[in-house]
Amino acid sequence: MLKPSLLPVFLFASLLTTFGCHAQTPAASPAVTAPVVGKPLAPDMARRVEVLLRQKAQLPPGATIQVGVPVASDLPGYSAINVTFSKDGKTSRPINFLISADGKTLAQFSKFDISADPRNLISADGRPARGGPATAPVLIVGFDDLECPYCAVLHASIFPAITNRYGNQVHIVYKDFPLDQHPWAMRAAVDVDCLAEQSPVGYWNLVDGIHAHASDIGVSSDAKDSQKTLAAANEQLDKLTREQGKLQKADAAKLDACIAKQDTTAVKASQQQGQLLGVESTPTLYINGDKIDGALPIEFIFGLIDEAIRVQGQTPPPPYVAPATTASVAEKPTAPAAGK
Repeated sequence: MLKPSLLPVFLFASLLTTFGCHAQTPAASPAVTAPVVGKPLAPDMARRVEVLLRQKAQLPPGATIQVGVPVASDLPGYSAINVTFSKDGKTSRPINFLISADGKTLAQFSKFDISADPRNLISADGRPARGGPATAPVLIVGFDDLECPYCAVLHASIFPAITNRYGNQVHIVYKDFPLDQHPWAMRAAVDVDCLAEQSPVGYWNLVDGIHAHASDIGVSSDAKDSQKTLAAANEQLDKLTREQGKLQKADAAKLDACIAKQDTTAVKASQQQGQLLGVESTPTLYINGDKIDGALPIEFIFGLIDEAIRVQGQTPPPPYVAPATTASVAEKPTAPAAGK
């Protein structure tokens, strides 16, 4: 059994999770001196705070508690105090509490800013779009890896169903999120973005084609060699991009220069944005800022889109009725490296 004296101070904060978000109101007892902003707590009040926290955190013998001076808080009727715990020369980070103006209640809660519209969490500016205009009530942003087989399944099944059901009520864009374990995913992202600069239609046609034939990319054109190589994949991706560019009457010289440069700056910025948002695997979708990943039935996704449309003051299509056959997204692993 671990001796209490060996309990590290840095565990104090985690122990305080037992304190939770519930106010603690002491039983009736003699009056105490109420807290005053800018002045240390009176000894009787500081003692009550210390005893409560020592019990809730189950602090070991020898641990000390330092209660800070009350300061003004955003919550009417309460002031804020910082509390630190010390043991064997180590001190915890300050932990924030609220204390009522009458000195009877100690509380702790988390504060979150919900003033911003979640739809604006991710910008779709500058990205080729499908579906309705940028003013559509629902923005769907997908973090995509062109070498990811689960992205290919989602791309081939869910997005046609969404556009068929919602039409101009949804605005769909992809963000680049090539995974490190996919050797040609970065090349593919750069190539499709090169074409996107000149032709949004060409971009989507190329994305469709790469996702549909990803399993064949990298196989050598030599009939005697069926092994996949990165060099063969890069050559094929560049060729597909140039062919689609020709169909869209893109400036060939400009497209060739972009392909040859292989500038990954924009792709890496997209990856960084995804990481800051907590994206760990592909595909990951955001429906008006609501994050979705994992294996989810199509009717669940439709339900989220329907609700997002209602919130924007518009009317969604009639309730979805699943056909007799399966109408779910193909499952993908739940491990972080879901793009494998």
